[in-house]
Amino acid sequence: MSVPLLELRGVTRRYKMPRAALLRAPAVLTAVNDISLTLVRGQTLGVVGESGSGKSTLARMIMAFEAPDEGTVLFEGTDLNRLGAAALRRARQRFQMVFQDPFGSLDPRRTVGWSIAEPLRVTRAPDIGRRVSEALDQVGLRAADAEKYPHEFSGGQRQRIAIARAIVTRPALLVADEAVSALDVSVQAQILNLLMDLQEELGLAMVFISHDLAVVACICDQMLVMRHGDSLEFGETEEVVANPRHEYTRTLLTASDI
Repeated sequence: MSVPLLELRGVTRRYKMPRAALLRAPAVLTAVNDISLTLVRGQTLGVVGESGSGKSTLARMIMAFEAPDEGTVLFEGTDLNRLGAAALRRARQRFQMVFQDPFGSLDPRRTVGWSIAEPLRVTRAPDIGRRVSEALDQVGLRAADAEKYPHEFSGGQRQRIAIARAIVTRPALLVADEAVSALDVSVQAQILNLLMDLQEELGLAMVFISHDLAVVACICDQMLVMRHGDSLEFGETEEVVANPRHEYTRTLLTASDI
């Protein structure tokens, strides 16, 4: 039996809140509560829920930006939180992230070519210039755009640049955290089509995080519905949409007109 590309086993993440009173113990917020799932190569998992449901915290644990308080995050069978710093940097070449705000994730003082090449410099990869040009071409931009600065591009183009930076390492997994929510509707469609084209071309698996259930239902093979850190539904997208088990999921479906 093949090893899943990504596996979460009972991951839980808690945060201590500011003290409400001097002698009172701080409250604890459970941002993600006992989530388990698997994702195989080439498939897309949609994670949907309202603001504060734990979606972004889950993404940070998948990326090993944060360690779970309980449970395990396995990528290609390896427990990411048992790796040392150097080994984790190497492992991250295989899984990359696209953030909601492309302008905030690009250094305005650097050319976009410099920013795209950043994950390659970490491991001193060869042929950096050629790979940056290839990544720009794959996202529908020109090699010459590498010499420009982020402010010279539109929001949609900056998100294409952020995607180029994510795929330049040739990862197996792309985590997109609200990657289209800050864009105009017409531009959203272009970026979604680009992500689906890249998935087919490169054989990517994706974790697509969104508050928009309609988008998730359209592009994702599996769906995880979260609320207050809990998993309310997890399964094949068609099954979740056709036979939702939780009232919250039915409410999201009605609001999305699905």
